[in-house]
Amino acid sequence: MTSTLRPPPPAPPSSPQQAQSPAPRSPRRRRSWRQALRRDWQLYSLAILPLLFFLVFRYLPMIGNIIAFRRFKPGGSIFGEYWVGLRYFRMFLTDPTFWEVFTNTLVLGTLTLLFCFPLPIVLALLLNEVRARRFKRFVQSVSYLPHFLSIVIVAAMVMQLTSIEGTANQIVNLFGGDPVAFLQKPEWFRTIYVSSEVWQTVGWGTILYLAALTTVDEDLYEAARIDGAGRLRQTWHVTLPGIRPTMMTLLILNIGSFLAVGFEKILLLYNPLTYPTADVISTYLFRMGFQSSNFSYAAAIGLFEAVIGLILVLSANVISRRTVGTSLW
Repeated sequence: MTSTLRPPPPAPPSSPQQAQSPAPRSPRRRRSWRQALRRDWQLYSLAILPLLFFLVFRYLPMIGNIIAFRRFKPGGSIFGEYWVGLRYFRMFLTDPTFWEVFTNTLVLGTLTLLFCFPLPIVLALLLNEVRARRFKRFVQSVSYLPHFLSIVIVAAMVMQLTSIEGTANQIVNLFGGDPVAFLQKPEWFRTIYVSSEVWQTVGWGTILYLAALTTVDEDLYEAARIDGAGRLRQTWHVTLPGIRPTMMTLLILNIGSFLAVGFEKILLLYNPLTYPTADVISTYLFRMGFQSSNFSYAAAIGLFEAVIGLILVLSANVISRRTVGTSLW
């Protein structure tokens, strides 16, 4: 007769406190970041210069926002002369000119987002379908080139193209129309600005999407073909979901800079005749701060713009995390 040996039952805890007390943390875990720092200190040292850059040029200047609540006079204290509270905030909130500028910023920001965000995705999808490598590289080079041009050069090209004797008016004359001073007409400024932004940024924006397309699993395309899906259905059900994290990340970043419409280009292209549609918050701040020397008023508007941008980023991040499952943090 054989007998089966069984392990003895575990001993009961001597007291309830011993049963409920968690296991002590391992000293290895507690010192893991120190060990990683000693082991990879060369890699961590590479982050010192970027951190110093952001500290000196991004975070320390934020102390200057105090002049939005204090009366600042050029030549006096950099932190203002005396406390005025919310006076400058009440000034621009009751200023009709500010709300016109704010409306122009919203309109230009919306148009830029509607055109400059989806078009790089479309171009990346089209380039992904091209099989001729030489033609693909040629299109990529031509579309990337405007990104490397200076804003001053781009503005000068826009001025030449839309001048009375420019290419645009030559086409108008070809069809029997009269020359139009495009940059002196408020109704044409938004079209010109958004068109130049599309030409300058769409090609460069395809780089991240083309890189994301390389990470899509080819087996998914094979499975879709077996199920009878054509190219459009493969794009809709395989390609777009595969690059969705990249799309949402860039969308959140674009929403964060929604109110920061291109200051340099607008400053170079606009004039008093186009203020009704071209004047935005950044150019209005420039005129208030450097031309009118009202730095406290400009700082209050800039702080208001920064708070709105922060709210937009946080809201877009929360919505993206709850609806799509992708977020920045």
